[in-house]
Amino acid sequence: MDIRKIRFLEPGERPYKRTVLNYFVYDRYIRTPSVGLNWLATIVKGEYEDTLMYSESISKIPKDDVTDADVIFVGGIFTFNANRGYQLARYFKKHTKAVVVLGGLHASMNYPEAARYGDFVLLGEGDESILELLHALKQGGPVTVPGVAYRQGGRLVVTGQRKPPRNIDGIADRNLVYRYHDRVHYNTIWPQVHASRGCPHQCDYCALVRHFGRQVRTRSVKDVIEDIRQSLAFFESGRFPRLLRGLWITDDNFFADRQWAMAVLHGIIEAGIHTHFTVQARYEVGFDDEMLDLLKKAGFFELAMGIEFIDDRDFQAYHKKSTVEEIKHSIQNIQRHGLSVRGLFILGADNNQKGIGRRLADFVIENNIKGVLIQSMYFVPGTPAYEANKGRLLHKNWSKYNGCVVHYPPNITPYGLQLEHIYASRKIYSVKRLARALLFEDWMHKILFLGEFFWHKSICMDLKKELPYLKMAGTYKGRRQ
Repeated sequence: MDIRKIRFLEPGERPYKRTVLNYFVYDRYIRTPSVGLNWLATIVKGEYEDTLMYSESISKIPKDDVTDADVIFVGGIFTFNANRGYQLARYFKKHTKAVVVLGGLHASMNYPEAARYGDFVLLGEGDESILELLHALKQGGPVTVPGVAYRQGGRLVVTGQRKPPRNIDGIADRNLVYRYHDRVHYNTIWPQVHASRGCPHQCDYCALVRHFGRQVRTRSVKDVIEDIRQSLAFFESGRFPRLLRGLWITDDNFFADRQWAMAVLHGIIEAGIHTHFTVQARYEVGFDDEMLDLLKKAGFFELAMGIEFIDDRDFQAYHKKSTVEEIKHSIQNIQRHGLSVRGLFILGADNNQKGIGRRLADFVIENNIKGVLIQSMYFVPGTPAYEANKGRLLHKNWSKYNGCVVHYPPNITPYGLQLEHIYASRKIYSVKRLARALLFEDWMHKILFLGEFFWHKSICMDLKKELPYLKMAGTYKGRRQ
């Protein structure tokens, strides 16, 4: 086939809508576009000039420009936006002559489902397979490229898994994302850089380790530093100034390769880059004084810690090597080094009972955790947590897998667990605590807490909408068996 025009589409959990809320509420109608899909579009752009990416995180998709494309990639599909991704794939499969390819974590791990909506599914990381697939399509023969799934005559064909790419250097061209530059003055989206892939741990609920693997692969320090420079420059070149100047390093476990992480931090310092950095972390980094000193010196103001649970039994049940006391000591030491902690929590573990929302809120407040992300147990197809609990799921409406309760917990009703989530969010982001933040926190945390106050109001509003259904779902008769 002749391939001249290629379009990349990122589905939104909610497709972009122009509203004043976008200035205050992240993840309702606006969020930062997928770094991974942007990188794949950049790879393809190197060989196919007419390549462009649309992200429903920041704009509507102009269908008139997509309908005459030769190949359409619907990527960045996670569980929460899978329904929308399938909807887009089905629409363009029906209304165009294009080859439709799906990809992303959920599509890759749940490829028998995803393959029903398009011509092909890219499995795992597409850095190497994406051009190979396009070359195979141009030649017109059967697709035998490793790392692809598709349906043929009602039969599912899988060409085999391929090893993750070793060389992951390269900087995404952010200008390939339609209207991205027009949105950079929104403080609800942040510059992002992904510097490494993989995690050596094996937490049962984590889909990322299943997708990227347990072997940590890193970009060169030089490549990471240049990406940080370009990302900051892109966001600072907007028509209006930003209130917050910062960058999020989005690695799942930035500190897994300690020597490399230290080299990156030294590289930031030596390059004279001045901004506010945030990064995800496990609790162990809180005991590494040398690393914490270097983080502070490099301009990091916060660590987003995957705490998840506040009960040691839950850590053991999901094979996460942590204890509550270790996490408390880690938080205290991080704070002693002048860094703040953001907590990432999961509700819905088997030991959770009525009152878990109050306990979680008290834990956050007592340990001076500056901000939180709370989600009910997140079941992604392909993870051990999903396999162990798929008989207790309320439904498979993936659009509801966005923090809402989607299963029957053993010791509390789904309705009760949703109320606990709402309670925790409201207590942590109360008007009283907002006033305290605006009076006593530094400028960065004033703005962050204000934005998160509105964000959590939006979250609670969505959680409340699900309460009638969850109440009707009642209790699971076999839950104590």
